[in-house]
Amino acid sequence: MSNYMKYNGKVAFHPGYYIKELVEESGLTQEDYAKRLDTTPKNLSVLLRGEQSLSNDIAMKLSRLTGTTIGYWLNLQKAYDSLVAEFASDQELKEERKVFDYLDYKYFRTNFELKDCPRNKDEQAIETRKFLNVSTLCALKKKDMAVNFRSTAKVSEASIVKANAMVQIATNIALNEDAPKFDKKKFEKATEYALTQTTNHEGFYRNIRKAFHDAGVVFVILPNMPGSNTNGATKKVGDNIMIMVNDRRLNADTFWFSLFHEIGHVNNGDYGISFEEEKGKTEEMADTYAQNMLIDPVEYKEFIRAGRYDAESIKRFAEKIDRDPGIVLGRLQNDGRVGYNNKSLNSLKHKYKVVMI
Repeated sequence: MSNYMKYNGKVAFHPGYYIKELVEESGLTQEDYAKRLDTTPKNLSVLLRGEQSLSNDIAMKLSRLTGTTIGYWLNLQKAYDSLVAEFASDQELKEERKVFDYLDYKYFRTNFELKDCPRNKDEQAIETRKFLNVSTLCALKKKDMAVNFRSTAKVSEASIVKANAMVQIATNIALNEDAPKFDKKKFEKATEYALTQTTNHEGFYRNIRKAFHDAGVVFVILPNMPGSNTNGATKKVGDNIMIMVNDRRLNADTFWFSLFHEIGHVNNGDYGISFEEEKGKTEEMADTYAQNMLIDPVEYKEFIRAGRYDAESIKRFAEKIDRDPGIVLGRLQNDGRVGYNNKSLNSLKHKYKVVMI
């Protein structure tokens, strides 16, 4: 490192630059000057080269030796450090641009009302960084940035960045919510209550969010960020738990399955991000939990035994178990008992429209 810094039309000198002048003007060797300064020749040499910051102790000794103030020397160090930090910040911004290229500023501006910065990617990157409340967008490249990635498969850097950004948004929402401490028994009751809301197409989100909140769980549905390839995430946030799903899977079957899949992870104490088509024991456990909670396995077995999968039969069964017919249809399709292109069953499908609360 040099003992002076030139950047952006500014020049700042490390205190070592001036100390070197003092040594030369004194006529002493560095060793002798170091002894007068009550430090080691090695420490003085490192300081002269600008490879070490000036300590309060050396600033005090220099003020006594030269008749200057301690503040004079510390201010020199501060000015030098400020310019070095400015340079480092701008260099970091260059790296952030590469990460920002994975993100679409329109997503943040449209859904979260970030200010319009047309054709100014640096300003957009800075606004996004502020919104996510991170020191650098480069942090989004880390798999362990916010929560563990459950996926053992190779995930692209773009997907990692986008998934972390979504979790960061949900986490910030959870941090700003004044929820009571997580209560497992209350959450179990809230989960049972959530099952009664599958046919409440207009008010289910507000109702479930309130019930989960009272149990210490912050439930967040976020607008999908294309390319994130995530289905949901769970994370401990202080004394609370955050559950996040995105709105790209808002058909009745996929939405409720995604939600209860994440609830299954919470019940198993498994916090992380769920990606598409994941495999493994923890995923199988969460899948089984979601399936059995949404449709009682005994009742489903009886329904399958009858073998009637027309629209009216599915509706009657859905009414019997108090579930949205789309949930039953989705299960039948997943199990291969009904084709995904069966148009006669389209009337059973329902797609929710969720507005951010």
